[in-house]
Amino acid sequence: MVATKKSIKNVWMLSREYGEIAGVGGVKDVVCQLAEVLARWSGRTVQVVLPRYGFLDTVALGFRPLADPVCADRELRLQVEMNQPEHSIREEVGFFHQRINRVNLYLVDGERFRQKTAVYTYSREDESRVWWQKQGTGHHDYFAMNLLLQKAALELMIALGERPDLIHCHDGHTAVVAALIRENGGYRSYFRGCASLVTIHNAGHGYHQEIDDIPYACSITGLPTHVVDNNQLDHKFNPFLLAGQYGQLNTVSENYAHELQHTDNDRLTGWLGHELLHRGVVLAGVTNGISPKQFSPAAEAVDRRYRFDPGSETDQLAGKLRGKQALLDQLSGVKVLPGVERYGHLDTIPAGVLFTFVGRLSEQKGIDILLAVLPALLAGEGGAQLLVLGSGGADIEARLTAMAEEKMMRGRLCFLRGFHPELAERIYAAGDFLVVPSRYEPCGLTDFIAQLYGNIPVVHQVGGLVKVLDGRTGIAYQGEKPEDLLTALQRALELTRQPERRRLIQRQAVAEIHQRYTWEKVVQRYLELYRQAWYQQVCQEG
Repeated sequence: MVATKKSIKNVWMLSREYGEIAGVGGVKDVVCQLAEVLARWSGRTVQVVLPRYGFLDTVALGFRPLADPVCADRELRLQVEMNQPEHSIREEVGFFHQRINRVNLYLVDGERFRQKTAVYTYSREDESRVWWQKQGTGHHDYFAMNLLLQKAALELMIALGERPDLIHCHDGHTAVVAALIRENGGYRSYFRGCASLVTIHNAGHGYHQEIDDIPYACSITGLPTHVVDNNQLDHKFNPFLLAGQYGQLNTVSENYAHELQHTDNDRLTGWLGHELLHRGVVLAGVTNGISPKQFSPAAEAVDRRYRFDPGSETDQLAGKLRGKQALLDQLSGVKVLPGVERYGHLDTIPAGVLFTFVGRLSEQKGIDILLAVLPALLAGEGGAQLLVLGSGGADIEARLTAMAEEKMMRGRLCFLRGFHPELAERIYAAGDFLVVPSRYEPCGLTDFIAQLYGNIPVVHQVGGLVKVLDGRTGIAYQGEKPEDLLTALQRALELTRQPERRRLIQRQAVAEIHQRYTWEKVVQRYLELYRQAWYQQVCQEG
């Protein structure tokens, strides 16, 4: 009862991604949209802390150096303890500040971050400069980057005299905070009135941000040895296990939370979910929301020729067809957009069905399963085409590149290597069907975005993708075999011969989003979690 009375007025978020500032996946959209909808309520302040990466132009983005509250004529500079075994080390950081849509954004400015030209991995530029920084591989100092962000954020709150009601930590990159504010003497008293929530956006292998150098984990976190020893999975210090002991944990869909703790799909996490359950930690699930206005093909900012409304009872989507033709014409040219390389091409006659794929080229996303069915899908009658936008593993990129150049795929398959938000938006708007064959998917935002653009999703019915209702808001299938996907894609082709049913599915998909999945509705679930976390961690534990 006490929990329901608590008003969460001061929220701080920590993330490695945020909106258009920095990001590579759906996390950037979730963090930005959740922060902005929380900030709309009067009386609540929302702050987000993320690194100042080397590729960020702070001036162009409108950020300014943060003044020292003790002496306003100088910039705030703080020393952060980043100790190594047998070596006491401090790293100096500064901060940049900008207020966007009522959200206070802080960039942590440190040499470790300035050296990075991409969010999580080394870039082609990095490899050209230092031979061992192989493009596409993770940063060697990822754990130190994470700790610097977390400790710098806590030091910033103290320097500004901020006492958060709750710190919302996004993914394993920021999950150690939950323990830092309870175990480390420098923070324990100051944050005694603060709770923490850690959102697991992806629990798969490679996303835990774990480390097997236990002495290093002890020294750089400053946590007691027994705490580090007691929170290991497969002999590695695991931030998610740690957060489960000290804070509230949630995942980004109810079904993903269930899969992690009650099905064999948890094998894809190294059995993290089952270990948490064994420790008495029950994962909450909150399906991500979306802001429909940000993905509206009927918005005034859209060229009048290409406007359409898939949710309308009367719109026959002529603007969508014109946009499809314009995109096909553009792809026939030599250059697409800066930072995007084209392989293969598509016929410019838009009569055929256009399948689309937008996202990371990885086994998680099932791109290899999609490639396995392409010959059968595209070689048939009807002129079906596939347009792929994304980047990922070198092997998958090479395979896609080779397939796009094959004779039988000419005019049918186009691979756009790289990413550009404007191009992604045009692909969503032009596509007939978005293919999402993920082996696992915590939530999925691409299906939402596609639906808002009248691009019917064809999804593997796992994780958060169960929100796509088969035959009502999209096409959903079960089974991980290529033939399971091919059957679903053939159902999509059949749907194109039923225009009235196809338009009904498009309308119902948009209606479902507005009824259940806008951030204005989803945010209430997060506020409930915030209050629950505060009551359990502050009141009950004292």
